[in-house]
Amino acid sequence: MDYCGDFIELLGPDISTKILMNLVNPSDLIRVSLVSSSWHQFVIENGLGKQLCLKLFPEISGIVHTIEMNNLIDTVGHKQNDCDELECLRKNHRIYTLLARVFNPFVRKDCISEAVIASSTDNYPEESIHNTLEPFDRIDTRASYWSSEGQNNPAVPETLLYKLMTKMCIVTEIHVQPFQAYFQYGFPIYSSKAVRFRMGHKLQSEMTDSSTSSNKWADDEFIWTYTSPEFPMVQENCLQKFKLPEPVLCIGGYMQVELLGRVQRQEMDGLYYICISHVQAVGRPLLPRFDIEMLDSSGRCALKYLPETGKRTLSSQPLTRETVHLLVFVHSLPDYYREAQEVGNKCY
Repeated sequence: MDYCGDFIELLGPDISTKILMNLVNPSDLIRVSLVSSSWHQFVIENGLGKQLCLKLFPEISGIVHTIEMNNLIDTVGHKQNDCDELECLRKNHRIYTLLARVFNPFVRKDCISEAVIASSTDNYPEESIHNTLEPFDRIDTRASYWSSEGQNNPAVPETLLYKLMTKMCIVTEIHVQPFQAYFQYGFPIYSSKAVRFRMGHKLQSEMTDSSTSSNKWADDEFIWTYTSPEFPMVQENCLQKFKLPEPVLCIGGYMQVELLGRVQRQEMDGLYYICISHVQAVGRPLLPRFDIEMLDSSGRCALKYLPETGKRTLSSQPLTRETVHLLVFVHSLPDYYREAQEVGNKCY
């Protein structure tokens, strides 16, 4: 009788896990889990979806505890009731296999999609926050930058609010460039003393663009789930890169830039200003075929798969080389095991 055993049983869990972790495509791991009920159970119980996700995106390793213990992320249609250990493993498998597929595999510098509002603007719209997203230093013949209103007190802060290109985004660093007024005597640079970043989500569904809204208004309208430490800003006309201590999973899609302290007084009126040329957010946004649904004001969300917006679905994606090699290996195991039995019988 031919032996048609399971290669996981033949090789044991440790070697089987090492073999399966050579897969680099989350879709391949999903295919593996569909081979049989025992393979499906093995993938779930050994957390292979989580291991692959952290292998592909080590940036989220710092928030694993929050995801699992606080039910930060879920899948649409899954009930939030208390679950036993196996059900929790199944839920985490769904979450991590989705997370492994939702983020852009390439780090992008253009994670900001929209400049929303500034705490103040000196001359609107010529010195609007929207200028900070322009790739060049000039628009036609004039300089491109945002300018705050002038203040007698150099300690008065300013904020710039931006919308990220997706509602969920891994942000690793933020770039800010102060503006140098080449048209003023001495070519002054209107930087701030320090900068700090907040990320979070909106409380209300509607918000209008206004150059006169206050910091308090913005704080009342948003829940900031992350606040960075303060970074010193140098008074130089260059794109200054501020790498976050750990990658941040921004859920909700909004980022606030806090500009703390003023260093440059304008000679014309004797007031302190802050002026910024460029702002960039660096990280990994969601792929177009995925979205999130906010579940409550705490920041909990559900992942949604929107296949109609993607070019390819799981079933239409070709098998990768790793999957083909794995399937060939599995297919050849019964013959290998039978030959080993025959050799063993000859020895007796």
